[in-house]
Amino acid sequence: MIFAYNKEHVGDVLMVILQETTPVKRHVERKGRVARVVSESGETLAWNIFGVSELFPISGQGQIFLSEEALTCLNSELAREGFTETLEATPSPVFVVAEILEMEDHPDSDHLHICQVGIGQEAPVQIVCGAPNAAVGLKTVAALPGAMMPNGSLIFSGQLRGMDSHGMLCSARELELPNAPQVRGIISLSDDAVVGEVFDAEKHWKG
Repeated sequence: MIFAYNKEHVGDVLMVILQETTPVKRHVERKGRVARVVSESGETLAWNIFGVSELFPISGQGQIFLSEEALTCLNSELAREGFTETLEATPSPVFVVAEILEMEDHPDSDHLHICQVGIGQEAPVQIVCGAPNAAVGLKTVAALPGAMMPNGSLIFSGQLRGMDSHGMLCSARELELPNAPQVRGIISLSDDAVVGEVFDAEKHWKG
């Protein structure tokens, strides 16, 4: 569940995205300030909450993370309008220092790799990556499911060429870091970067 807000370009609307946007037929059901975006099969794809700043203070330009109080307020608004679904917090952090622990070639691709990636949790996560500099031991940045990239693209769990992938290993260009190399490849962090830490450009990026 990804929450996004950009008053300057979109207006006073909180966008709540539940799954990857795909070109499927959809319709909108609106009650009061709440609009539910629904697929033909009745599955909720997204919510738009209009005039959200009238419910609680809000700011930001892009992905935002809501407090428990704000979520409670939103769920009360949904219930007041007759919706039975509830909104849940996006797990945070969504950009972390990561390390490639294992890597093997994708059986159905000449450039993709299946990586087991440490992100500071008990078990590694599997991420399919096509970067030419991907290597075991490389410390880099992982965008985890629930992340919104600087260009607005969304990260969800899915499959690449039939293999599960739970995130994305990022290049400096994709993170829009200053002085990002204009070459293909994921960002390479220093060996002393702590796996699982929230990625902080000022701390971790030496470009």
